[in-house]
Amino acid sequence: MTEMVRKITLSRAVRTMQDLFPEEYDFYPHSWILPEEFPLFVAEVRIMKESDPPWKPTFIVKPDGGCQGDGIYLIKDPSDIRLAGNLQCRPAVVQEYISKPLLIDKLKFDIRLYVLLKSLEPLEIYIAKDGLSRFCTEPYQEPTLKNLHQVFMHLTNYSLNIHSGNFIHSDNVNTGSKRTFSSVLCRLSSKGVDIKKLWSDIISLVIKTVIALTPELKVYYQSDIPAGKPGPSCFQILGFDILLMKNLKPVLLEVNANPSMRIEHEQELSPGVFENVPSPVDEEIKVSVIRDTLRLMDPHKKKNKDTQSQLSEHSSDTKEDLMEPGSAEKLEHEISKNPEASLPSLCLKQVFPKYAKQFNYLRLGDRMAALFIRFLGVRGIMKLGPTGFRTFIRNCKLYNSNFSMASADILYIDITRRWNSVGLDQRESGMCLQAFVEAFFCLAQRRYKSLPLHEQVALLIDFCEYHLSILDEKRLLCSRGIMAHRAALATCQPDRPRPPPAIHAPLLNRTTAANKFTDYRNHRS
Repeated sequence: MTEMVRKITLSRAVRTMQDLFPEEYDFYPHSWILPEEFPLFVAEVRIMKESDPPWKPTFIVKPDGGCQGDGIYLIKDPSDIRLAGNLQCRPAVVQEYISKPLLIDKLKFDIRLYVLLKSLEPLEIYIAKDGLSRFCTEPYQEPTLKNLHQVFMHLTNYSLNIHSGNFIHSDNVNTGSKRTFSSVLCRLSSKGVDIKKLWSDIISLVIKTVIALTPELKVYYQSDIPAGKPGPSCFQILGFDILLMKNLKPVLLEVNANPSMRIEHEQELSPGVFENVPSPVDEEIKVSVIRDTLRLMDPHKKKNKDTQSQLSEHSSDTKEDLMEPGSAEKLEHEISKNPEASLPSLCLKQVFPKYAKQFNYLRLGDRMAALFIRFLGVRGIMKLGPTGFRTFIRNCKLYNSNFSMASADILYIDITRRWNSVGLDQRESGMCLQAFVEAFFCLAQRRYKSLPLHEQVALLIDFCEYHLSILDEKRLLCSRGIMAHRAALATCQPDRPRPPPAIHAPLLNRTTAANKFTDYRNHRS
């Protein structure tokens, strides 16, 4: 998971979905991967400026493995990127900067929302009812050449702003430089904002992001989890960082695989002397997230089934429960009926598979990953070899007069070589999942030329799955036939004459061939 939510990997995963469903994945800023896409970045910015002269963009550069705001900086022009040194050994993502964020008290802020990925097979996602709102410590102004370097104005990272002299530690969860998200929602609601719509958009963003990540996660999963192990084998608490635009549209900034769960902060008593001070807002949010995660996972199954079913029932309440004020009191009353009456109500709410019907059409990546995994051959490897790719083409009946097996080999070599040259994992040779998806797109566009890409891909997946199901059925019938034949031989009458000991077919063939060769030599002599 840590690898999957790195800035470059996340950008690639979301970009694949943007290619398939551009309107559904418009919540992620336009991104370029550096240094490999630097020429493309320069060219696209030039074209956009030529087509729209008044456009004065700002871009934000984020190091791939950076955290807590480390190494992030703003630029106004591609020529301002620090290409020398750092970028060559430390890849980065450059994105369009959101220059018109929603402000509260003239300050920019973001939302840290906690998401529990309870299971990958089947996919289960839970979202916390409340989160953290983290504020900048200087009044916001749209970026100019003079203020680009002012991190306390533009970057919402808590780890940066805590060093500002304007940072406010508050004992109240509704005030200060770090507040509960619910306090922000109450303030917006008082101004007439449709909170239900806002929550619905955030839920949609979270589900779509997880759907973008699951294909490659499943490749990792099959590599690490023993075959045939029943039920979920792992879980993860993710930290989603979301920015609200001025028009209240949520934008995904990044996903953290290991979000901080500290519920205290350091306070300097005297130079060099610190003490840990409890943080009410952190405790309010994080304790309930950890508690509910453990209650939902219940790894040792110590509680009775009635309690477990009640937990599941309350964890998947309606969307209105997640959004309406007063829902906490309602759930508190309902949960008081079960054996855990002394515990607070659940803050984690199930959003998937609860809303699966609304989003299942987006899961084309999962189906492509299933095809990829099927043809890996040896369990545990992460890349598809040329033989596996040829078997995929042959078994799925993708070759024809216009696309020969030689063409498949060329496609494999071209795409694999390009992906292996961009600095991905070199421990194994072969085609990674992203390269396989690109090859699949090429095959789909070749076969179904006049349709949108997502329809082309969906049709090709159906085509492959159909032919593989026929193949599986034939193998099953063949297996049953062999078993039936063996059973018939085993039930033969004991008084029937038994055949001589069986000789393996290859040995018979070799003996026959040897006899023919001897006869041939005798005849020649």
